[in-house]
This record gives sequence, structure tokens and C-alpha cells, in this order.
Amino acid sequence: MGRTILIVYSTTDGQTRRICERLQRVAQEQGHRATLADLEAEPVPDPDSYGKIVIGARIRHGRHSPRVAEFVNRYRTVLESKPSGFFSVNIVARKPEKGRPETNPYVRKFLRQVSWRPTETAVFAGKLDYPKYDFWDRAIIRFIMWLTRGPTDPGTVVEFTDWQQVDAFGLAISRMQ
Repeated sequence: MGRTILIVYSTTDGQTRRICERLQRVAQEQGHRATLADLEAEPVPDPDSYGKIVIGARIRHGRHSPRVAEFVNRYRTVLESKPSGFFSVNIVARKPEKGRPETNPYVRKFLRQVSWRPTETAVFAGKLDYPKYDFWDRAIIRFIMWLTRGPTDPGTVVEFTDWQQVDAFGLAISRMQ
């Protein structure tokens, strides 16, 4: 039997959770037991009782949820003592030049902010779902998309997530030692 993996995440519209569910399935196919935990809901299981820890964080209006940094800061010693992974989900990653951890501004900023070095790091493009957003979110996201030359039609629903990339990260976290 493989090691146990705790996958904690922050999501707003559900795409980060879907990615975590896919990572969980890949890990289980590799013989691991993987538990999902939503950082926005309390309580989160004690990460010290798991062999590996993975953190998934969504971006909304240019920011990760504060709960992600709080979790990292609270459990830094545990995270540094075990194999760990981090991934960010953001629409900016739809662009090839921003789709790698070393080139994605959100991943770079977050890792500088918390000064934690995960064993594995990834960034995934998220999902754009204008009809699902409230008026203000839709307006802000449309403006950001206009600035970055993305889709602005308010009826647009586009999943930018590369599921093969998610599977590859799932294999990488399964192999972490």
C-alpha cells in the first residue's frame, strides 16, 4: 500500500476541487490513500498524520485565498519535513508563457510570500464561466480578460484546464519521496 496523501485546497467555483478529485484518483490508481480537505471549511485534518501533503489554491481577482498562506504558515514545519506539493489554478496560465510555475506570476509571488519550497509545483489553467458569476465578478473578470486579450462575451464558458498536465502532476506527487 502506498503512503497517505492529504490534498487540501481552496476553490471558489469548483474547478480547483475538480482538479483535486482528479489528483486523488490518480494517486489512488498508484496505490495511495488520498484525502481531500477544503481549506475554506473547518476543520482540516492534521497534516502531520499524512505521509505527503499537497495544497491547491485558486486565484480570484489576482489573489489566492488567505487561508492557503495561513495553512502553510501554521504547518510550515510539517510541510518542510515531508514530501509536499503546491499548485495554483488561474486563467493567466492559459497562456503558454505563464503556464509553468517558474513563469506564472501568482505561483512565484505566493512562494516568495510563504518562503516554503514544495517538492513538486504546478500551475493549471482554470475554467472561465461567465454565466455562473455574479454581476461584479463577471464585470471584473471580463475587464481582466479584455486587458489580457481573453474571451469577454458574457455567455462564454471555457475550460482551459489541461487534464493530461493534471494527470502528470498526480503521478509526480505519487512518486514523491
